[in-house]
Amino acid sequence: MPEVTRLHENPFLLPSQDSDWDARAAFNPCLVKKNHNYHLFYRAQSRQKEQINESLSISSVGYAKGLDGIHFNQRKQLIVPDQCWDKFGCEDPRVTWLDDRFYIFYTALSCYPFEASGIRVGLAICDEDCKLIEKHPVTPFNAKAMTLFPEKINNQFAALLTVHTDLPPAKIALALFDEEQQIWSAKYWGDWYANLDSHVIPLLRNHKDHLEVGAPPIKTDKGWLIIYSYISDYFTSDRSFAIEAVLLDLKNPQKVIGRTSEPLLVPEREYELVGDISNVIFPSGALIQKDLLYIYYGAADTTCCAAFLPLQQLLENMTSKQDDRFVVSTSVKQGFNRFSGNPIIMPRPEFSWEAKATFNPAAIYAKGKFHLIYRAMSLNNTSVFGYASSVDGIHIDERSASPIYLPTEAFEQKLRPGNSGCEDPRISLMGNNIYVFYTAFDGYTPRVAYTSISLDDFVNQRWLWKRPMVITPPGIDDKDACILPKKINGKYIIFHRVDGYICINSVDSLVFGGGNWLTNDDSVISPRKTYWDNRKFGIAAPPLETKLGWLLFFHRISMPGDIYKIEALLLKLDDPKQVIAETDAVILEPEAEYEKHNQVHNVVFPCGAVLHNQQVYLFYGGADQVVCIARMSLEGIFKRLGI
Repeated sequence: MPEVTRLHENPFLLPSQDSDWDARAAFNPCLVKKNHNYHLFYRAQSRQKEQINESLSISSVGYAKGLDGIHFNQRKQLIVPDQCWDKFGCEDPRVTWLDDRFYIFYTALSCYPFEASGIRVGLAICDEDCKLIEKHPVTPFNAKAMTLFPEKINNQFAALLTVHTDLPPAKIALALFDEEQQIWSAKYWGDWYANLDSHVIPLLRNHKDHLEVGAPPIKTDKGWLIIYSYISDYFTSDRSFAIEAVLLDLKNPQKVIGRTSEPLLVPEREYELVGDISNVIFPSGALIQKDLLYIYYGAADTTCCAAFLPLQQLLENMTSKQDDRFVVSTSVKQGFNRFSGNPIIMPRPEFSWEAKATFNPAAIYAKGKFHLIYRAMSLNNTSVFGYASSVDGIHIDERSASPIYLPTEAFEQKLRPGNSGCEDPRISLMGNNIYVFYTAFDGYTPRVAYTSISLDDFVNQRWLWKRPMVITPPGIDDKDACILPKKINGKYIIFHRVDGYICINSVDSLVFGGGNWLTNDDSVISPRKTYWDNRKFGIAAPPLETKLGWLLFFHRISMPGDIYKIEALLLKLDDPKQVIAETDAVILEPEAEYEKHNQVHNVVFPCGAVLHNQQVYLFYGGADQVVCIARMSLEGIFKRLGI
């Protein structure tokens, strides 16, 4: 990361003892450079005063003017709490000069004691002389830190805001407006909020953290640069404030191009460590001067400060290409190599349905893309399916903002606290239909269920699933299932796991129920008690068709330690119940930290395999928490099979 230097003039703006309205604090500054003048807007906090029989310190928006971005004079109170929707304070302005106007978004407090429903966004519009023209309440829901882009994007006004700042998890989201009046339109925001998740830019790393939009967007040749506040362990006494940056696509600001991997700035100086609220640095403004990026921030909720860093170094750091390699395993000789960028999918705490875990992905290659369906788990341990796609199989290009498949039937509804829902999907393409077999879990007994969808609907993300059908009997623990992607002798071939071993069934029809259930008549292979795999095993991904046979990956669970390990079988093409060959040893086992420690330790769990350009891409869950990928040549796998 480039080195960040604090101004030696810090704090450059202090509370004023000459006036009541900013006597307690002057902080969270936002700067606009127009012509040769620097316009500074900041949060001003008054001395304690009597209001509604309480002694309160009230915030307003202060204004000052300068010639160098550091020294300011002519301070005045610009925006005062004089409306029913902001009467208890106007906080933290974000200011954009657009269409010959200053758009000043601020946090409007409408009630005391403060509560989420009374903390919203307000807007003041000023002319070029910073004279107030009009004020409007903006969001009808809890939100803060709204800021307008300095130019229209695709002929629309564009803004970022932080939703649910006081009803966590907080979410940074994008709003687009066809005309100015929509910015304060209750109807617009009602429609927008009803589809909130589709507007979110996911940046949270953990559901225990917090974040907030910082400075107004800055346009660079690499993308829109957004400086924002990231607060780790926000809900504990050990919370840590930091300033970070993200780069958004110029034409589609909801797309993240890159972000900083570590903080640009954390509280270190005395004026950041001691104040009205200690150990706080909070970015609210940014400006490019020559080749430097200046970040303006509030220190300890008391004073205005700034720091600078080389802009190009920051942009290069955020856009530098990852070292895309497949790394040779240190524990398994001649096995799968891991992608250096693992994990490729992680939980997004902004979305409740996948806030806890994203793992165990199914995969197919169709229409020039790798398509993934992954298991997503909410904080109450309900599993649903999410979707992602990739052109190259390693970098995720697109990911759904909402689940593509939810538990809808009684056999997958939560009957008691704990895990439930739709788990561990496997995809098979048969003709023009995609079949998804999965574990349906009601909290008591895992059973096999399946659904289907046309290939055309699937690749075009029209999630028109057929009604799911449970196919294994009640009271019998059955899971790890898939269907062979073609019929054999006119019959469907289904793999599943009962009593710790793989079963294979040939059936005439996929209609089940009414006593007609999938059985465990045949087994492909059962645990070899003299080996490490002495507990149970099941299939990994659906079998891949090769010229030599059906390639089936499977997992074994070793004792002691319950360690998941992957091997492979080769099954006869015209009779998949016959095993032609088996790998001589493990080809993938837990090795990386993201496989060894998390929800369930020591787990590599593939549910998807794709044969592409003579390479097998194995998509797997790591430690029941994240999605990963490993790769191995088909030739190398055949060698391990002794062929």
